[in-house]
Amino acid sequence: MQNLMTVLADVKEQIEKKMKHPYLLKYIESPIIDEDKLLLLITFLKQGNLPENKAINYCITTMLIQIALDTHELVSNQKLDSEDLKPRQLTVLAGVYYSGLYYKILAGIDDIEMIRMLAIGIKEVNEHKISLYQKSSENIDALMNDVKMIESSLFVKMTSYLDNKDWSDLVSNLLFVKRLTAERELFLHGKGSVVFDALNNLSFPRTEQISNQLKSEQEKKLLAICDKYVDRSKQLIEKSLSNFPFMNELLDKRIQSILSQQKSLTNTFVEEG
Repeated sequence: MQNLMTVLADVKEQIEKKMKHPYLLKYIESPIIDEDKLLLLITFLKQGNLPENKAINYCITTMLIQIALDTHELVSNQKLDSEDLKPRQLTVLAGVYYSGLYYKILAGIDDIEMIRMLAIGIKEVNEHKISLYQKSSENIDALMNDVKMIESSLFVKMTSYLDNKDWSDLVSNLLFVKRLTAERELFLHGKGSVVFDALNNLSFPRTEQISNQLKSEQEKKLLAICDKYVDRSKQLIEKSLSNFPFMNELLDKRIQSILSQQKSLTNTFVEEG
């Protein structure tokens, strides 16, 4: 496990160095590197019989793409004062800058198929983000599929490139559970959740002024719907894990932590309710 942790730290440091831009960081927050996604990438790329340098380059490229997509998602559409406008403009530019970094790396990789797979993943993420933010999903299944695709498309494309369906199933469901858990926590604490906003729009399309009691019942229903999809994905995760008798210890601990976090949030809601 020590070797994996060393590789993880080294790759994270390389990503941070590539993203470092003193002027941008004066006005916007430093982008967050999702260490769970990084750990997943490193783990299945190391098992893909790729040369180490190539595996690390693929990992850095994929994470830079993810960070660029995440950065663009931070851009607010709200009307701002002139003093607040500059950070928003720089956030847009930061997303473009990170995109340019992964294009630069891609240009040095002699692997057209991998580049094609990542391009498809980027397209899928953007299409499903539009559907989520515009609340255009036709039903709840479609909405949840939007969320799953946003979180996992890039990584599933990499597992497809390595021709490993077991990893594809595990990655897509694990990242889906992680995102729903995060959105659920935002909702429970009265913060903005784009997923629960869209879910509410589908579940209660004609709701206007309602009593506090009715609002509470609606919130419970939304949480129950979310929990149903989480539980379903958790069952699929357990099934996928049965195909990995030698899962590395570090990733196994993170998987169990993600799954237990959802249980903790459920218990909190039950106690408060």
